[in-house]
Amino acid sequence: MAVTKVLHVSDVHLENGFPGVPVTSFINKRIVGLANLRIRRRRAFADATRKVEALAAFSKEQGTDLVICTGDYTALGTEPEIAYARKIIEPLTHAPLGFFTVPGNHDLYLRDTIKAGWFDQHFGKLMRTELPEYAVEGVWPQVWFPADGLAIVGINSARANPKPTYSSGRIPNEQLDALALILDDARVRDRFVIIATHYAPRLANGRPDRPAHGLENADDLLTISAGARRGVIVHGHIHWRYHVRVPETPLTLCCAGSTTHAGREGLWMYEVGNGRATATPGRWDQTRYVLETDQVVDLDP
Repeated sequence: MAVTKVLHVSDVHLENGFPGVPVTSFINKRIVGLANLRIRRRRAFADATRKVEALAAFSKEQGTDLVICTGDYTALGTEPEIAYARKIIEPLTHAPLGFFTVPGNHDLYLRDTIKAGWFDQHFGKLMRTELPEYAVEGVWPQVWFPADGLAIVGINSARANPKPTYSSGRIPNEQLDALALILDDARVRDRFVIIATHYAPRLANGRPDRPAHGLENADDLLTISAGARRGVIVHGHIHWRYHVRVPETPLTLCCAGSTTHAGREGLWMYEVGNGRATATPGRWDQTRYVLETDQVVDLDP
């Protein structure tokens, strides 16, 4: 069986101003986010566009077959941001086996974002499922079979958080129930399964994230994921790249961190095939992305 190379990036936080966004759209939690953006975050992501453009060249150089992004394309979830992000990531979507994505909390920032359907309008054509009989909410859970021996399952853990001090997530119970059935399906059971979501089930130290920032039902996800014979849980949300094993599941957790956050840039390259699955970390070296080939992680228990 041929080896499939999967590039995992996350939390690129692209932003090019807010043209056409009415002032009334900021009379809510966004005003706090805008202040944070101007004081701190905009500086951290000043080169985000250039770095995402560099990712396309890196992906091609590495012979990547498929790209996964685990969300947070934007800063404040406005329509101009989402449209801009979709334009900038376009070259990445041309990987031979496609581009797989889930939204982040910044992409579904407030109820107006969800009600208007901006993320679906711009990213909807990149989201689909090959097992629609398990879909309980639009395309969710997404299930792809991009190559022999490989399955990707995407679950949506992002939601609107109107309270300024909260950025937590939750996977709808119906999606978790569907995930359990998917992992037991004969078409999935013997494949290596990449479970993709935005929120981190555990931090780098193996502990849960704090309630106001983390995944509320992380324990449920870990318990259900243990039904996979082989696989990995991939995510973002935490702006530091890491991998961790926890006793609740045999699957390794791989966080891409933020692929564009200055000084913290991270990514993973997964290689699946010939009875082996590995993850190689990547970083930004000030001019381009490189893989740290001396730090390969074995993803099989």
